[in-house]
This record gives sequence, C-alpha cells and structure tokens, in this order.
Amino acid sequence: MPIDLRQFIEKPKDKRERPIVQRFQNQTPEEAPQEESDREKYGKILHQWEAPEFEVYEKSNRWYIIAGIFLLAIITYAMLTNGPIMAITFILVGIVGYVHLQKDPSIVTFTITSQGIIAGKDMYLFDNINSFWIFYEPNHMETISLHTKAAMFPFVHIPLQDEDPVYIREMLLPYVQEIKQEPSMVDTIEKVFHI
Repeated sequence: MPIDLRQFIEKPKDKRERPIVQRFQNQTPEEAPQEESDREKYGKILHQWEAPEFEVYEKSNRWYIIAGIFLLAIITYAMLTNGPIMAITFILVGIVGYVHLQKDPSIVTFTITSQGIIAGKDMYLFDNINSFWIFYEPNHMETISLHTKAAMFPFVHIPLQDEDPVYIREMLLPYVQEIKQEPSMVDTIEKVFHI
C-alpha cells in the first residue's frame, strides 16, 4: 500500500504549485530522517548509501599561492579603478573560500525510495525530476545528475561514492527518464581547478 507523502510535506500556498525540493522542516541534519524506519515514511526504500557532501581535492602550496596571486591581482585592479566595493567583495570571497576549503565534508545519507530521492534533509520527488544522467569517470567524476523542474538551479548532483552506477541506473529507470547531459561550465571549472 503506497504512502501518501502529502501528509508529511508542507502544503504549497498555491494548489497548482508544488515545491521542487521538500525540506524536512525544523530538523537539524542529525534529526533528519537518518533511520531506515523514518525514511520509509517517504516511500519504500529501494537503496541507501552514505557519501561526503562534496569531493575533497588535495591542494598543494603552489595551488594556494596561484589562487592568492589571482585574488590579489583582482583586488589591486579594483583599487586602481576606484572600485572599493569590488575590492571588498573579492577580499570576502577569498576569506570565505579559504574557510570553505579547510572544512571537512560531512557525511550525508542518500536514499532512493519509491517516491523520490532523499539527499540529507532534502527530498526530490520523482514528479519534480525531468530526467537523470550518471556521469561516471572512475577516480574523477562519479555522480548522479538530476535535472529538476526548479527554475534557478535545475541540476542537482548526488555523489555515487563506491556505488555501482549500473545498479543505480536500473533502479531509477522505472521512475525517471534518462537523458544524456553534458558537464556544465561549473563542473569543468571544479574539475580543472580542483575547487
């Protein structure tokens, strides 16, 4: 007997609109449905795995020096062209970027259910996913890319870690169509610059 997700999901204001991403309201990541019994509320669990929230690349001192020189050049240019706001912006970008690079990724539980895909605190219902594609280049890119109906950020990437991509593909095919995607400019920049 299928479970009606509407009783667990916040009702949209307009009946014609359904939120693209369902958030587990008022829950910290630790309180989000991590236990199998909690996740079963959102459909029959088909597969579950854990992976870091983002990929960590080893960066040498040379990488930090080049990035620092690049930022310093932009800040200097901003100051010479009388653009203090631009200079402050790039100083903040440098600080936030450095702090982010020092942070270890947290481990997120990913679950494929009969209703959608749960990624940590977010649930992507199959009704709101246009298509998927699996990027699989061993030791480089092992990701499920979901093309959602969201207007701002339509692509969601879910790391496969050590999961079998063929098995995951076969599991998703009955629910979502598979359409080939090309890596975006952001994906290419991340891969080249190890961001």
